[in-house]
Amino acid sequence: MKAYFSLVKFSHTVFALPFAMVGTALGYKMYQVDFDIYLLIKILICMVSARNAAMAFNRYIDKDIDKLNPRTSNREIPSNVISPKYALIFVILNCIIFCITTLYINNLCFYLSPIALLVILGYSYTKRFTFLCHFILGIGLGLAPIGAYLAVTNEFNIIPVLYGITVIFWVGGFDIIYALQDSSFDIENKLYSIPSKFGIDNAIQISMIFHNISAICLICAGYLAYNKIENLGILFILANLLFIALLVFQHSIVRKKDMSKINLAFFTTNGIASVLFGTLYIIDLIN
Repeated sequence: MKAYFSLVKFSHTVFALPFAMVGTALGYKMYQVDFDIYLLIKILICMVSARNAAMAFNRYIDKDIDKLNPRTSNREIPSNVISPKYALIFVILNCIIFCITTLYINNLCFYLSPIALLVILGYSYTKRFTFLCHFILGIGLGLAPIGAYLAVTNEFNIIPVLYGITVIFWVGGFDIIYALQDSSFDIENKLYSIPSKFGIDNAIQISMIFHNISAICLICAGYLAYNKIENLGILFILANLLFIALLVFQHSIVRKKDMSKINLAFFTTNGIASVLFGTLYIIDLIN
């Protein structure tokens, strides 16, 4: 079990899960429907199973690449802790769990579930043919607040869509930062990424642009939510300010000449940003 948790980097669920919970809370608040604990459990199952499938599939598809890269050669599949066969079985089981769970949520979620799987699984191939792989990864995680909102309301709304776009550019931006450490390897092995395509300096600038777009979308979504929902107050404002501040902070600690803090920027800073944003936002929504 520990090996499979490590395979899918279960701790990274913290990136998208708070936004999914914000989408859920927005659905309940905006439509004034009674809270359903069973629906919440089904949303959580969808989140976890979809992410498990995506991450395990990425590890399965990249097993030969990971074996060549000194940074990733000790991952579970290259080091034979988990066999490729069982990793693929794990992917299939999680895809089945995801689709079956959406069937018990509503028809719209069920009909859209193959598209969601296509996006989150398809990302694993993108580094082989496009430097936009970071953006595709962002789309996969950006589905979280939209899908959770659909689970509650069974219809689309511009506010969770804007939060989805916020996540797309937030994730895309910090994935570019993470890819900085593999830029030489990617060039040598003809893999596509923004750092390998445009160089480290330009990649850092592009990441900043992505995060500026993310901040703008966050502000737009917040403005619409503030005017749509009564009694949003200081915690809601603080959630937005802290998230944007942590976007700025991660760019203050990553430099071309000093990449020792990439993990701090990628894991710690973004994890804290997501958890603080989701927690403060939801507390204000339910008060």
